[in-house]
Amino acid sequence: MDTIVTREPRTRVEQVVAGLTERIDRGLLRTGERLPSIRAAAAAFAVSKNTVVNAYERLVASGRVESRPGSGFYVSAQGLALRPAPAAIPGPVPLRAVDSVWLLREQLDRHYEVRVGDGRPPPAWLESPEAGRHLRPSRAAASESYGSPDGYLPLRRGLALLLAERSIQVEPGCVLLTAGANHALDLIIRQFVAPGEPVLVDSPGYYPLFGKLRLAKARIVGVRRNPDGPDVAHLEAMARASGARLFFTQSLAHNPTGCSLTLPVAHRLLQRAGTLDLRIVESDPFADVLPAAQARLAALDQLDRVIYVGTFAKTLSASLRCGYVAARSDVAEALRDLKMVTSVNSSGFVERIVHDLIESGRYRRHLRRLGGRIEAARLQGRAVLHGLGLPVFGEPRGGYYLWCGLPAACDLEALSRRAAARSILIAPGGLFLPEGPAGPPMMRVNVAHLGDPRFGRFMRDEVVGR
Repeated sequence: MDTIVTREPRTRVEQVVAGLTERIDRGLLRTGERLPSIRAAAAAFAVSKNTVVNAYERLVASGRVESRPGSGFYVSAQGLALRPAPAAIPGPVPLRAVDSVWLLREQLDRHYEVRVGDGRPPPAWLESPEAGRHLRPSRAAASESYGSPDGYLPLRRGLALLLAERSIQVEPGCVLLTAGANHALDLIIRQFVAPGEPVLVDSPGYYPLFGKLRLAKARIVGVRRNPDGPDVAHLEAMARASGARLFFTQSLAHNPTGCSLTLPVAHRLLQRAGTLDLRIVESDPFADVLPAAQARLAALDQLDRVIYVGTFAKTLSASLRCGYVAARSDVAEALRDLKMVTSVNSSGFVERIVHDLIESGRYRRHLRRLGGRIEAARLQGRAVLHGLGLPVFGEPRGGYYLWCGLPAACDLEALSRRAAARSILIAPGGLFLPEGPAGPPMMRVNVAHLGDPRFGRFMRDEVVGR
């Protein structure tokens, strides 16, 4: 239910364009050949003449057709060049290095057929013709000026209400819209992290965050992640030893383990944070498909020392780059000023789309469907791993991930390369550890893709049967 792009033409103009484009691309209309007259095309497609005129103008804009005043519309020579090339036969995927850049690039380029290591669900989980028909922002949205650097006010008001459902009380003025959660994290790092400064992170944790911290020349210090949340004693020891005053964590449906923070651990963590004068950045990308009453640091702390980061990328669309920060007023103001200096503003156009989906009720209906899909895939995924004899860390619920154990002798880099040769994407556990590969071999698996039988066959051939 979430993308701007839809797979099927929706309007009559689009249907005419699609029909003629297909004939041109298949060579049924050749270069230099005249298209049917406006009247003839209207009769053939059972549409009005105005519809045909609009369709022909779009074909001219695409380069497939050229207009010859007084003569008509003709297939252009450029139209031949625009015909799609024959689909390439899938072959082995070249894998030069098994590292975080490779994994992030692949999640964008999508070369692999079996995507067990992907961070996102299948596109079909997030697409719906209902949303496609709805995503038509007003002309005013497309033509307005930059707008407020805080972001679209009606969406910030709506987010304040959503956060209140999670017991996080915040005014709209303390909600800053961003171009996704990664933009929010980047702003926070720029504001609070100096070169050489120690920063605490979950270990295992969110590997793109590690890349951002390395770019900032921070000293990354891992805090052991248990099934019930960060190891509070280890956090205290690492904070005292390093002098760190900032901790990045994901409390719920944690990436990569899928496990969630418990209330007792949350209380202890905040108590130690007060003693250590530790600021906490809490990411909550799956909040919209998780129970509102689950333990959140931002709710217990009421944004005193916690900065809360949310996004719609995991539940609505990764292409609708929209996220937000909720924070104390002085922090929100500092991040807003930094946002202005570095990127001027986020997209008011996208923010209106997200607001319209929330206000119309479509987003909540979509979330109910998505939550059901996640739960069904989680149960199936655990059954698949159990059948392979591979243990799962903790009791994950609500997100896309399971943290899967492998035999001690397993060489994960070699396994990743053999998987790549069979077009299977694997996410080795070492990429999620700030200190690099250590301890027993683990891998992150995405429950949405575990049902593919090719993954099961590969694991039985390469791991279980050895």
